Amino acid sequence: MLKRFLAILLCFVILCPILVSCSSTVETEDREEEREKNNNDEDDGNGSTHNSNTIKVGMSGPLTGAAAIYGEAVRNSAQLAVDEINADGGVNGYDLELIATDDAHDTKKVEANYVNMLDHGMQVSLGCVTSQPCLEFAELAKEDNLFFMTPTASNGDVTEYDNAYRMCYDDDGQGKAAADYINSLGFNKIGILYKADDSYSTGIYDRFMENIDSDIKIVEAAFTSANETDFSSQIDKLENCEFIFMPIYYMPAALFMTQAVDRIADDVIYYGCDAFDGIEYTEGFDIYYIPQKVMMLSSFNVWATEGPTKEYIDNYTRDYGTDTLNQFGASAYDTVYALAEAMEGTDITPSSSPDEVCEMLKEVFQGGFTFSGVTGENVSWDEEGCVNKMPIAFIIKDYNY
Repeated sequence: MLKRFLAILLCFVILCPILVSCSSTVETEDREEEREKNNNDEDDGNGSTHNSNTIKVGMSGPLTGAAAIYGEAVRNSAQLAVDEINADGGVNGYDLELIATDDAHDTKKVEANYVNMLDHGMQVSLGCVTSQPCLEFAELAKEDNLFFMTPTASNGDVTEYDNAYRMCYDDDGQGKAAADYINSLGFNKIGILYKADDSYSTGIYDRFMENIDSDIKIVEAAFTSANETDFSSQIDKLENCEFIFMPIYYMPAALFMTQAVDRIADDVIYYGCDAFDGIEYTEGFDIYYIPQKVMMLSSFNVWATEGPTKEYIDNYTRDYGTDTLNQFGASAYDTVYALAEAMEGTDITPSSSPDEVCEMLKEVFQGGFTFSGVTGENVSWDEEGCVNKMPIAFIIKDYNY
């Protein structure tokens, strides 16, 4: 595990826009009829038994495929939170149960996962781990008035409906926070590398450009899915910049950094957002080979030495090791705890319908509810379901000396 140093605390409120459109081919009434049939313990066909005496929390995420590091972190951390909450008496005297499904970051798998979880009694959910699948999930959940809080899906459209919340920053919020941070550094010229056909990257890019100081010269370099293996032209554009902002995923970022060795100055800073999480574990990538400083916007101090965050880190690494210890998992851990705290003292039981649970949780979250966890203290949510908490700039790796 590489040492990350806590750098500069950014005190910004993260805001969230709205808009999304999709459709479902499974009728709500059919799913409700199936849910009513599941009043006893049953096997899901994969050797997992679902208990009728538990409050059931669903999640869909990439447990296989290229994005599995995110899905595994979310599933593991959610399960860790469930286990801890149950050991401490559960919620309203009932245990929680996590139902985790694999969507492999494929929107086509989301509906089947959703129906499967609903059939097995899902009452509340973490939605999906990644944004595009979560947009599909949001449409399905709206039909059933199922309350969900995604720990990690950052697309602003995910929370269009009033049953949808998030624990992570949205893309717009990350763009503004990154701009505000860079404005404070005093650079005269910076570069930005973004993926032009990716909504995560362009969403952050757009908000960043709206908020960066006008007297800072911006050098832009874009790429697409069709040309993300050779960054020669992008390096040519960015090689004289003092600071390079990269609102992209860690795999192309790692490739760019590797190809830019001996071409980009050693004293440049590479700075990314939450998709940089796990970059140091990218297969075939040696982050120590990169002479530049590598930083990211985050909400989780992976090297905390005390308090609840240290306890979470110790417990996670005890059960799951360090390879998937990241802010995605930490956010999922907080999400489960926030849902549990919000449900405590309500009339929610294992027999409550998703609609009943949703109405009770909306009342709680819009009634001044706050939460403190490992990714933020005094966290609150606005009326659009978006989180208000303070992002932090972390050093993943300092300069090579």
